[in-house]
Amino acid sequence: QVQLVESGGGLVPAGGSLRLSCAASGGAFSPYAVGWFRQAPGTEREFLVGMTWSDWYGGSSFHADSAKGRFIMSIDNARNTWNLLLTSLKPEDTAVYSCAATSPEYFGSLNRLDAYRYWGQGTQVTVSS
Repeated sequence: QVQLVESGGGLVPAGGSLRLSCAASGGAFSPYAVGWFRQAPGTEREFLVGMTWSDWYGGSSFHADSAKGRFIMSIDNARNTWNLLLTSLKPEDTAVYSCAATSPEYFGSLNRLDAYRYWGQGTQVTVSS
């Protein structure tokens, strides 16, 4: 059973940066894509960035408008990890950030919530003003 664990959340001042990591374990890991989402109190889960796991799938990625230019995702296939670098953070970026992975059989849009089968427990990011 695949398990995802995030790390790297915390408190950061506005304008600062934070690097989140997600590690997959629990067996053979070969998703179609991995991604990052966030959820602020009282809001629905929001897609941020998705990326195909392997260049075999074309190495494509998709960014939500809220993430473009500020959030940078990278993948380390050899270590079954992926990261999200958050830059130029604003107080409105405060949320629980979660990583996710699709099944190997999935093929389609990267920004769909229901595309992702496996989820981490989330890590809190708080941006102070």
